[in-house]
Amino acid sequence: MASWEDIYKKKIMSAQQAIRTISTGGPRIFVGTGCGQPQLLVEELAGPGNDIVDAEIYHLLTQGIAPYIREEHSRKFRTSSFFLASNVREGIVSGRGDYTPIFLSEIPRLFTTGKIPLDVALIQTSPPDKNGHLSLGISVDIVKSAVENSLMVIAEVNENMPRTLGDSFIPVDMVDAIVLSDRDIVEYQLPDSDSTIDAIAENVAGLIEDGSTVEVGIGNIPQAVLKYLHEKNDLGIHTEMFNDAIIPLIEDGIINGRKKTINREKVVASFCYGTRKLYDYIHENRMFEFRPSEYVNDPFVIAQHNRMVAINVAIEVDMTGQVCSDSIGYDFYSGIGGQVDFNRGAARAREGKAIIALPSTAKSGTISRIVPRLTEGAGVVTTRGDVHYVVTEYGVAYLFGKSIRERVLALAEIAHPDYRNEILKGAKQRKYIFSDQKELPIHSRKYPREFEKEKPLSDGTELFFRPVKPTDETMLRDMLYKCSEKSIAFRFFKPLKAFPHKFIQEFANVDFSKDMAIAAIVQDTGGEHIIGVGRYYLNQTTNRAEVSFMVRDDWQAKGLGTDLLEMLTEIAIKRGIKGFEANVLVRNHSMLSVFHNSGYKISTRREEDTYVISYDFR
Repeated sequence: MASWEDIYKKKIMSAQQAIRTISTGGPRIFVGTGCGQPQLLVEELAGPGNDIVDAEIYHLLTQGIAPYIREEHSRKFRTSSFFLASNVREGIVSGRGDYTPIFLSEIPRLFTTGKIPLDVALIQTSPPDKNGHLSLGISVDIVKSAVENSLMVIAEVNENMPRTLGDSFIPVDMVDAIVLSDRDIVEYQLPDSDSTIDAIAENVAGLIEDGSTVEVGIGNIPQAVLKYLHEKNDLGIHTEMFNDAIIPLIEDGIINGRKKTINREKVVASFCYGTRKLYDYIHENRMFEFRPSEYVNDPFVIAQHNRMVAINVAIEVDMTGQVCSDSIGYDFYSGIGGQVDFNRGAARAREGKAIIALPSTAKSGTISRIVPRLTEGAGVVTTRGDVHYVVTEYGVAYLFGKSIRERVLALAEIAHPDYRNEILKGAKQRKYIFSDQKELPIHSRKYPREFEKEKPLSDGTELFFRPVKPTDETMLRDMLYKCSEKSIAFRFFKPLKAFPHKFIQEFANVDFSKDMAIAAIVQDTGGEHIIGVGRYYLNQTTNRAEVSFMVRDDWQAKGLGTDLLEMLTEIAIKRGIKGFEANVLVRNHSMLSVFHNSGYKISTRREEDTYVISYDFR
């Protein structure tokens, strides 16, 4: 039998010769993905040296040239893309090509079942190893399935293509023609982030726990998240793609894969975008396993990872949680890609988190991306039932298991302040929220995230303190119903039996431009619970604030009131408030003790059964 070396040499030919082997009439041609696009073959395919007509070009997305989409080639080629990159977007929107919406995990099935019968696959590989196997290098994704199901395979064998490990190899005898190349592999430099992207990335990073396995989807925001993971520990990676930002996290030991449930200590991906530095780094690097999309994007495989975190982006989200991520109105912009695959996989993983991230506005702030209804023609990629977390630069909305009313309030909180009332008004028109839901003045509506704090009580119980949000209405109501009649009377100076929406929303909606309310939150198997609230209302005439507290009975006598007072004091001082005032019933000995032990000089005046307390911070 001939050696693989002999077989390899016999298959070497020029690009022109290789392309001329393709059937001239109506061939279905697959072109390799992303930065792994075979540039030499693509140039020759669109050149004058062949008689190909009426060809169908299939690809996932490419970062190189795409001359076959140009109008002058419209009689020779028609492009059919599973994802729209910038090099084909205009051509497809203009009608010179087609977009096929499909989950990335399911594209290979189109090839294996013959629903899309491929005549030829144009790919780029590394040179053969000692066993005569070519590595698909930086793009395995759907390329491997295309190779295995094409009648003919033409490989651009490039000495600059890194040899990646995993399920990335094809034998020389699977290839029909070989074109040698020494061109530079297409590089991709992630655009510089801006303050908005950085804020979103930081919010997303705050959801990632130590020991998580992370997917970073296509887009600037998911990739920017990697910059904010340097304080994490023992992270793993299972993702469709990655870029250079992964390198320092590996070198610092932050990404090590030790806590991964499967493929432990391996970075698993199907393709990568990056610079020459990245390509050199992954060359024969045993930490990286490149696998086909039907494995990497399989929701069942994804769900096997404990603490799986999927990070994907959207073009717009409506007030009920429907996500559009592949079109702007009727015009297709990108694709479904792996968003749904990873979203569903992460949602089903143990302690998993499925995250959709997007800026709050577009077109220099002139339009909101969280909207009362999706733009006419916009398609729903991720349904409202599949959405768990939505993140903007203004915060995080957790939607899983939430009613439409709760979703509207949560999404309005993280929308741009200029558009929040539009969302609430739209929701009122649809009867999604209470008709008397409060709207706040524009100047008051920035959530003060800087006042969030984790702090243990004196008994070691970990609590989370943060400003109160409109979405806390249910938790505030639950807290009040768990308080005794005595505690209710101490706080409101009269017995109360019911706490309806009209009453509770006065406490859930805070004008942060002058007032403040801090909730103490405990987490258990049933979720989050508010167990205490401290708040102040500023009298702008005197520059003093009236302060009050409420602590659930079973959490009293643990120092919680003192902690809330200290936090409110710290905030008030930062805001230049002169001092506090409070009205406390004479019988409320515990609250009186909190004030008298505050360290400030307290002035006390009795009025019937109430003490009027006041003091200056100075």
